Amino acid sequence: MSDLIPTREEQEGDGEVRYRMLYESDDKIYIRHIRGVYTRIRKYTGLPLLLAFFFLPWINIDGRQSVFFDLPTRQFHIFWTTFGPQDGFLLAWLLIIAAFALFAVTTWMGRVWCGFTCPQTVWTMMFMWAERICEGDRNKRIKLDKAPWHLEKILRKGATHGIWLLIALATALAFVGYFYGIRDLVVDLATLNAHPQGVFWVAFFTFATYMNAGFLREQVCKYMCPYARFQSVMYDQDTLAVYYDAKRGETRGPRKKTMDYRAEGMGDCIDCYWCVQVCPVDIDIRDGMQYECINCGLCVDACNSVMDKMGYDRGLIRFTSEDELESGKTRFLRPRLFGYAVILLAMVGLFAQQVATRSPIEAEVIRDRGARMYRISRGLVQNVYTVKINNMDQAAHEFTIRVEGASGYDYSVRKPRRVVLEAGEIFPVPIRVSVPRAQLKDGKHDIEIVVQAVDAPELIDRHRTVFIGPKQ
Repeated sequence: MSDLIPTREEQEGDGEVRYRMLYESDDKIYIRHIRGVYTRIRKYTGLPLLLAFFFLPWINIDGRQSVFFDLPTRQFHIFWTTFGPQDGFLLAWLLIIAAFALFAVTTWMGRVWCGFTCPQTVWTMMFMWAERICEGDRNKRIKLDKAPWHLEKILRKGATHGIWLLIALATALAFVGYFYGIRDLVVDLATLNAHPQGVFWVAFFTFATYMNAGFLREQVCKYMCPYARFQSVMYDQDTLAVYYDAKRGETRGPRKKTMDYRAEGMGDCIDCYWCVQVCPVDIDIRDGMQYECINCGLCVDACNSVMDKMGYDRGLIRFTSEDELESGKTRFLRPRLFGYAVILLAMVGLFAQQVATRSPIEAEVIRDRGARMYRISRGLVQNVYTVKINNMDQAAHEFTIRVEGASGYDYSVRKPRRVVLEAGEIFPVPIRVSVPRAQLKDGKHDIEIVVQAVDAPELIDRHRTVFIGPKQ
């Protein structure tokens, strides 16, 4: 009984034992195809994301894949910029910005991310489209599933699953291509020369996409997605979401178009269940707000189409707020939403400034920690360092290394050298810094080791370190 919990009545001790399921397997959902405003909006929001996901890996910039996460070299190439492990704080910053954007949008318009741009929703809708093309609309699919297996059913089901597998395979190839290199991946798979790990991940993501969008679907939104669980914390009385106008719709019931339903004490809802039949998570929006609702607007389109047929005003189900339903007014500008917007704009501005001013070269200085911390030779005190130069630019550069110290001290690099590094190359350079012992007054001195590109002087990195000598 580990998957059961007692109801409130049992907990209060009324003597009757009743249980409810923590999880129960729902029946298959058959979605009715509908046309409307929000259905068209989903095309305009989902299609650009799909095109970007599938085609970005095929675009080359400066001879390199436009978006390529090169894990073996720990370099992330995004358009004209290369990021390395040292830029991890930018990723954390970007995730924080995404979280605040989600909070702001949810406070303003509820779960529109889930309903219009979430990959789970977009891929599920693609799989549903394949079902409708191969098996027909809702009633035909129900009839086909109940029919015994015959040639037509085998062909239609086979076509559906074939398209599912093609979409899943294309998804896996595109995703793995961001890490493997899309052109190399396709050629290696076609010639059977792909690395075993590449083959494994393509197979894994093909299977995961096929199962997730083909069979799990609304179960992900109901039981696996954490967003559904904490969305209520971000909602308020003025949050725009999909609501059923009970004052206008009740009492619901079927009727003829010419019937004077007002005289019979009935509302505008004809109880046609279209709002339920088009819902991808199989809820009845007329029961009030439910955490499973993803604000996709399909029930709005369905209800509006029925209202048009009946000659009633649209908006029985609509995007509105609790305050608007109760008082007829809603506040679009409110302190909570304004606070989210200000913080979000500030973070985006700082992030953009950090990326724009980020230097594509980085120098790391490691002081030699051998047996002796310093060396005295011919009246010179010497320290040895290793300068690791990381060229994160998209082009090769020649770099010089110099040492700058406090005023009055003659620091120099013994045998200064120039280093040529290709794009993305990391190269360690050992250097020896020396200074006459007579010029040293203390045991430790701050110095700067400067790395600068010869052909692009604006590419410069300064690293402060310590020069150690004998105490006087």
